[in-house]
Amino acid sequence: MKSLFPRTPFLAGSDVEAKRAELLHYFHATFDRYESVFDVLSCDEAYYKKPITLRHPLIFYFGHTATFFINKFLLAGLIDKRIDPRLESMFAIGVDEMSWDDLDDARYEWPTVAEVRAYRNKAREVIDGVIRYTPFSLPIGWDDPFWVVLMGIEHDRIHLETSSVLMRQHDLKYVKPHLNWQPCRDSGPAPTNTLVNIPSGRVVLGRDFTDPIYGWDNEYGHHQFEVPAFQASGYLVSNGEFLEFVTAGGYTDDSLWGEEGLGWRRFARAEFPTFWVPSADGWKLRLLAEEVPMPWDWPVETNCLEARAFCRWKARETGQSVRLPTEDEWHRMYDHVHLSDVPHDAPAAANLHLDHWASSCPVNRFIHGDLAEVVGNVWQWCETPTYPFDGFDVHPIYDDFTSPTFDERHNIIKGGSWIATGNESRHASRYAFRRHFFQHAGFRYVVTDTPVTNPVSAYETDAMVSQYAEFHYGETTLGVPNFPQAMAQLAIDFHRRHGNGSTGRALDLGCATGRASFELAKTFDKVIGIDFSARFIQVGIRLAETGAIRYMVPEEGELVSYRERRLDSLGLLETAQRVEFWQGDACNLKDIFGGFDLILAANLIDRLYAPRRFLDTVSDRLNSGGLLVLASPYTWLEEYTKRSEWIGGFKRDGESHTTLDGLKEILGRNFVLVEAPLSVPFVIRETRRKHQHTLSEVTVWKRK
Repeated sequence: MKSLFPRTPFLAGSDVEAKRAELLHYFHATFDRYESVFDVLSCDEAYYKKPITLRHPLIFYFGHTATFFINKFLLAGLIDKRIDPRLESMFAIGVDEMSWDDLDDARYEWPTVAEVRAYRNKAREVIDGVIRYTPFSLPIGWDDPFWVVLMGIEHDRIHLETSSVLMRQHDLKYVKPHLNWQPCRDSGPAPTNTLVNIPSGRVVLGRDFTDPIYGWDNEYGHHQFEVPAFQASGYLVSNGEFLEFVTAGGYTDDSLWGEEGLGWRRFARAEFPTFWVPSADGWKLRLLAEEVPMPWDWPVETNCLEARAFCRWKARETGQSVRLPTEDEWHRMYDHVHLSDVPHDAPAAANLHLDHWASSCPVNRFIHGDLAEVVGNVWQWCETPTYPFDGFDVHPIYDDFTSPTFDERHNIIKGGSWIATGNESRHASRYAFRRHFFQHAGFRYVVTDTPVTNPVSAYETDAMVSQYAEFHYGETTLGVPNFPQAMAQLAIDFHRRHGNGSTGRALDLGCATGRASFELAKTFDKVIGIDFSARFIQVGIRLAETGAIRYMVPEEGELVSYRERRLDSLGLLETAQRVEFWQGDACNLKDIFGGFDLILAANLIDRLYAPRRFLDTVSDRLNSGGLLVLASPYTWLEEYTKRSEWIGGFKRDGESHTTLDGLKEILGRNFVLVEAPLSVPFVIRETRRKHQHTLSEVTVWKRK
């Protein structure tokens, strides 16, 4: 028997050094396996040719997982310096595209494969050192810095799967079969699918924060539901069963697709599943690194939109209420057949965790009670958009893992695929993808008259995000004008008086939830809003895409009010198409962010970990004669900025050294101060009766 790929470890026990050795093995096995999947690529060119237009080339993903460790270790305080700031900026984010538009590759100067491999080797040494020498205690919990070690490893395992999908979408000339990635060679006729009765029952979901095993934030909290009885397909939908849909003209029947499905189908010009390959010899199936004669008894692999279209067709053909299962119904099936998670010391009784093959296998190979393959083989699309359980909390080190997906555009997938390992293989995992995305994902269907009632995730419940949404889009408070709106208008007025005459591009740096970005777009042709927090920029993205946001604000105690804000009522609807939002680090911005005529940085500098670095380099991002508008209350705190990095607010040579003094000193080399400092008030609402009233000092600097 081949050795088992290590399972996600238990984080409790009494022997710290034994656990350290286990985690070190878990890291090395994962890091090595991730690199080994790139051995499937046939040449260096394969790293730079995009398999699909909606995602970065594979060189990004080769570097991304290593930089993730370094970036998160810095945030957690496990290390205190970077390896390569340029690469750690370039490879930081950009995994889940925001639209069907092509990513802008033109301005990316990707490093060589050798450079990235060398970087990965350096990162390996740093990570190895952290695991070997960082003190920790057991159990390792959510709040422990060492939790981030597991975060990095499990993140690696996610991308083991996502990178393999991209390779599968690559041109065949860019991949080659590999001994370590051998597919299943068994196939035969597709079995006839039948319906299995699933009795009613209660599902109880959610994990406790004391659970001694790593999980992602969306797994925690509490949810329970009484699931009515339903019927489920005994097998996953096979290629053979899906062929009936294809030959019946399912891809050309607009009535089966819905608005979103039609949009994707026309964009992709889809006529059959993306991994099917027509040939003179009949249908073939694209695997990781080769094409094989169609295995009709393997599960079909589709996106959610294709799966939904099939269900609508099946419903029409049979006269039954056919649809995808909800997340709750999937768990009811799991409980019905009395499954448990992958054992630590034996192969999975499913095509899961790389225990068997580097591909799917027949849908009737692994039987689980009166159903087949409740877990394994391929992920199973659910009808449920991802949402937070009651008690959900965002992990502060990875605030953009889940919360950006609470947009009703990402649907839950359950069960895991052949390459789903570690946390991915656990039944409690809650991964979600955009409905047009491809994973190693298929589906089974259910028959039920019970309508789908999805839990509400549309109201933003994160306290900080809601507070800033109200700060940006709420009404005038205590007689003080809306601060982001006021700052944007001031910046526009300053630009008219002192600027370079161009209204081409503006940057709203530290944009938070984005109000100033929309306001600036009244004047500028293009506005980029950047914030460190993905949670914040998702508000702006949602407004730009849908024109509306909804959020809750506290009143008193447990009482809350609900707010809805719309761009049209704010007079900002027409600006949405001129605004883009990005996550980014003001102290380590990507090179592509340049050529601006105006940069607004409101209430930013006293929250940066390296404000001097930002101020030293910001001129490079401005066009000649461009303006830098700074606003800050100068509330320097060591929890955000080391004392040595403060710009002012201290005694120097026995004299008071203000932040304005520091700004003049640093910016004077490249800028001219063109306006006397101006105080602008702002109010942040905490509850109905508690508000923060602050004055921000505004200075205006013109690039020489």
